[in-house]
Formats: sequence, C-alpha cells, structure tokens
Amino acid sequence: MSVPTELGYTAKHEWVVVKDGIATVGITAFAAESLGDIVYVELPESGTEVTAGQACGEVESTKSVSDVYSPVSGEVIEVNGALEDAPETINTAPFEDGWLFRARLSEEPSGLLSAEEYTKLTEGEE
Repeated sequence: MSVPTELGYTAKHEWVVVKDGIATVGITAFAAESLGDIVYVELPESGTEVTAGQACGEVESTKSVSDVYSPVSGEVIEVNGALEDAPETINTAPFEDGWLFRARLSEEPSGLLSAEEYTKLTEGEE
C-alpha cells in the first residue's frame, strides 16, 4: 500500500502536506481501501475554521460513514469541489486528485506521524 514519505499522517488516517503556510489534507489509501467504495463526501465550506483533531466532515461509503478529522488548525480556503461529482476519486487517487481541502494554518501542525510510523500503525489492521 502506498504511503508517500513526503506527507505527515494522523492515527485517524488523514494525510497532510504543508507548503507556504497552506496545508492540503486528504485521507490515506489505507482508509480509502478500508472504507470500500466511497459514494459521498461532506467537507467544510471555505471560510470555516477547523481545529486539529476535531471532526470537520464525513466520508460515506457502501460500508459505512466515517468522520474526517482535521490534522491542522486554520481557515479552510479551498475545498476539492470535484469530489462532489466524483467521490470515488478518493479511492483511485487518495494522495493526488482525491485531496479533501486546503487550509491556511493558524499554527504549525504537531504530532503528525512519519510515513514509517504510519506504516507501523496500520500493520496488522489490514
């Protein structure tokens, strides 16, 4: 399973990459595969303040509905609107076109896992 080394991860299976104070957030391939076929995504609106560790959306699959937790604190400045018509993109490209939202950070993220740490976390959960 793909776990890009340039990203940070949470134990709740979100990934984040930060560039110039802007965080791009998504869910991991492990989470997408565990959920099964994703059929609906509810994301925070632009302008919403999100808090690290707090739920800010939902991902619905043919198996279940799961909360999306923000790995960062800040203001949502962009939402991946393409997911409204094609939520299955999260299954096919979770680290590329399946990103969920971008947020302008109010503080640097902390407590993120490295790719190696995330891989160890998910071993045995498959």
